[in-house]
Amino acid sequence: MNIEIGSYEAKTKLPELLRGVQLGHRYTITLRGAAIADLIPSDKSAKPDVAAAVMHMRQLMETNPPMIGIDTKALIEEGRD
Repeated sequence: MNIEIGSYEAKTKLPELLRGVQLGHRYTITLRGAAIADLIPSDKSAKPDVAAAVMHMRQLMETNPPMIGIDTKALIEEGRD
Protein backbone atom coordinates (compact mmCIF):
# COMPACT_ATOMS: atom_id res chain seq x y z
CA MET A 1 0.00 0.00 0.00
CA ASN A 2 1.46 3.40 -1.04
CA ILE A 3 0.13 6.53 0.66
CA GLU A 4 0.91 10.11 -0.43
CA ILE A 5 1.63 12.60 2.34
CA GLY A 6 2.72 16.25 2.27
CA SER A 7 6.19 17.15 3.54
CA TYR A 8 4.90 19.28 6.43
CA GLU A 9 2.57 16.53 7.61
CA ALA A 10 5.37 13.97 7.23
CA LYS A 11 7.59 16.13 9.43
CA THR A 12 4.98 16.50 12.14
CA LYS A 13 3.88 12.83 12.06
CA LEU A 14 7.23 11.09 11.54
CA PRO A 15 6.93 8.69 14.52
CA GLU A 16 3.49 7.61 13.31
CA LEU A 17 4.79 7.12 9.76
CA LEU A 18 7.72 5.04 11.01
CA ARG A 19 5.31 2.76 12.88
CA GLY A 20 3.37 2.41 9.62
CA VAL A 21 6.56 1.52 7.77
CA GLN A 22 7.23 -1.18 10.38
CA LEU A 23 3.83 -2.62 9.45
CA GLY A 24 4.80 -2.65 5.78
CA HIS A 25 3.20 0.59 4.62
CA ARG A 26 4.92 2.73 2.00
CA TYR A 27 4.66 6.51 1.85
CA THR A 28 5.42 8.97 -0.92
CA ILE A 29 6.32 12.37 0.49
CA THR A 30 5.24 15.29 -1.67
CA LEU A 31 6.22 18.94 -1.84
CA ARG A 32 3.59 21.19 -3.42
CA GLY A 33 1.98 18.13 -4.98
CA ALA A 34 5.16 16.73 -6.55
CA ALA A 35 6.63 13.46 -5.26
CA ILE A 36 10.07 14.04 -3.74
CA ALA A 37 10.81 10.96 -1.60
CA ASP A 38 9.62 7.50 -0.70
CA LEU A 39 9.53 6.19 2.86
CA ILE A 40 9.74 2.41 2.59
CA PRO A 41 10.74 -0.53 4.80
CA SER A 42 14.47 -1.09 5.01
CA ASP A 43 16.03 -4.05 3.25
CA LYS A 44 18.19 -5.34 6.09
CA SER A 45 19.87 -7.90 3.87
CA ALA A 46 21.41 -5.22 1.66
CA LYS A 47 24.83 -4.07 2.82
CA PRO A 48 26.13 -0.65 1.81
CA ASP A 49 28.82 -0.61 -0.85
CA VAL A 50 31.19 1.92 0.68
CA ALA A 51 33.67 1.85 -2.21
CA ALA A 52 30.90 2.59 -4.72
CA ALA A 53 29.58 5.42 -2.54
CA VAL A 54 33.03 7.02 -2.33
CA MET A 55 33.52 6.69 -6.08
CA HIS A 56 30.10 8.24 -6.71
CA MET A 57 30.88 11.14 -4.36
CA ARG A 58 34.19 11.79 -6.11
CA GLN A 59 32.45 11.83 -9.50
CA LEU A 60 29.91 14.34 -8.17
CA MET A 61 32.67 16.56 -6.81
CA GLU A 62 34.55 16.47 -10.13
CA THR A 63 31.51 17.25 -12.29
CA ASN A 64 30.10 19.97 -10.00
CA PRO A 65 32.61 22.73 -9.18
CA PRO A 66 32.35 24.46 -5.80
CA MET A 67 29.82 27.27 -5.62
CA ILE A 68 31.54 30.54 -4.77
CA GLY A 69 29.58 33.32 -3.10
CA ILE A 70 26.81 31.05 -1.78
CA ASP A 71 25.78 31.60 1.84
CA THR A 72 25.37 28.00 3.02
CA LYS A 73 24.08 29.04 6.46
CA ALA A 74 21.31 31.11 4.83
CA LEU A 75 20.31 28.14 2.66
CA ILE A 76 20.14 25.88 5.73
CA GLU A 77 18.00 28.40 7.61
CA GLU A 78 15.70 28.80 4.59
CA GLY A 79 15.14 25.04 4.52
CA ARG A 80 13.95 25.08 8.14
CA ASP A 81 10.78 27.04 7.36
